[in-house]
Parts: sequence; structure tokens; C-alpha cells
Amino acid sequence: MNSVNGGPYGDAIIQELIPEIERRFRVIKQSWARWLSGGSTGGWEALALQIFYPDFFGGTWAYCPDPVTFSNVEGVNFYQDQNAFYKQRGWYRVPTPNTRETNGEIRLTSEQRNRYELVKGTRGRSGEQIDIWSAVWGPLGEDGYFKPAFNKRTGEIYPDVVQYWKEHFDLLYHLQRNWATLAPKLVDKLHIYQGDMDNFYLNVAVQELETWMKTTENPHYPGYFVYGDGYGHCFSGPGGALARVRDMAEYGLRKKPEGTTTPWWRY
Repeated sequence: MNSVNGGPYGDAIIQELIPEIERRFRVIKQSWARWLSGGSTGGWEALALQIFYPDFFGGTWAYCPDPVTFSNVEGVNFYQDQNAFYKQRGWYRVPTPNTRETNGEIRLTSEQRNRYELVKGTRGRSGEQIDIWSAVWGPLGEDGYFKPAFNKRTGEIYPDVVQYWKEHFDLLYHLQRNWATLAPKLVDKLHIYQGDMDNFYLNVAVQELETWMKTTENPHYPGYFVYGDGYGHCFSGPGGALARVRDMAEYGLRKKPEGTTTPWWRY
């Protein structure tokens, strides 16, 4: 996606990379035949590209995508929590979990994860997950680095940066705000697969997206969600990714324009 820190990668994919692929190789140069697929961060990208460029792509299959809304970013609710390291429960506070095993056992807390990243590099230079998200989703700071959404030493959350995240990269919020114009272009295109015991709690945001999509109107489109009972990161549906390739081929056969010949897609 386009980012003030990372650069115009979204435009580069749409305007340069894919046109060059279509120039060099024998592919169908039409939007109905351009499909997206990916897992984890790639799952978020596959979903985001379809949502932000709805006319360019014909469908997406996203597996265990990174947070599709920021009410749960590896345990942190950036819209309600005041601190990224703990949750206030009345008179006491509880450390925010960051990573878990599929049996529910906590692997890392949010503070531990961020301390680890901070040791590897200041100003987001660790190359680790939280820093990567912060660089892509965050605004540009006065020092030339991204402006963080929270203090990695104290956990204090900065609401102005969180609002920037929301306005630019919260996929659920983007859908809610633009449903009237986006929905007709997205019906039947969104396929999401998610383990319900994702090690990074990514299922929480996916479930929030699904809950909202079930309430949509004009048009009503609940999306297509498949959950793996007890599965962690990264569940790609029954039969794995290879089965999804077959699903895509069958989807293409249903969506192809009348008169299109595609005998090589049949398994």
C-alpha cells in the first residue's frame, strides 16, 4: 500500500508491476482474472489491495491477515487502551498479552515484545512486526522517521497517531465509511480464512469485521469467512493453500465473461 514512510508501493504494483507482467507474459489482462492471495502480512496486503483498488482486482483470498481493525493489534486495543503494555481493570492493571500458544498459554507480553524490538533497533529499525506496522501505518515524524503510535519504553499511546492509523489503514473503518460506493464493487470478492486460536490474536479483528459485515445493507454482503477450530497462525482453510488455488479456478469459471474460453483451468 502507499505509505508516507514506505513509499507508493500500492501505485507501483497497480501502475508498474502488474502492467509489466501483463506485457511480458500470456495472462488475461482483465480485472475479473486478477486475483490476490496471501497469509499473515501478505493476507492483510491481499485484502487491502482488493478493498483500496476494488475495480482493478477480481477477488481476494486472505489467510490470517494482520489486524483488519486496530481494536486488537496483537492484544492492544488502540481505540480504548491508554497504555500498550497493560489494561486497567478498576483498581489494578493486567499485562497485555502479545502472543499465545494454541492452548491459550501466554508466550510473550506486549511489553516484552516491544522491549525485544527496542533492543534490536531504535526508531523502528528492528525490522520486527510492531515496527514494520508502525512504519507503514504511521505518519512521518519531524526527525524523518515514522511517528510511533505509542512509546516503546513506557507504553503510553498517542491518540493523534492512532487517529492517523484509523483514517488511512483501518480496513473495517474504510469499509464502514465508504460502503455505499465500495460494496457494489466488492460483492463476492472477499474470502477470509482464520484460525480461531491465532497465536497473535488476529482472529479478534477478523471476527469484528465479520460481525459488522453481517449487518450491512444496500447491498447486504456478509463476506466469506472460514474459521479453523483450534488452529493458530496461519490457517489457510481445509486442504491448505493448494485447495484455495482450486477454489480460485472454480471462482474464475463462475465469474468469467460470457464467451471466454478457459479449458486449462479445469482440474
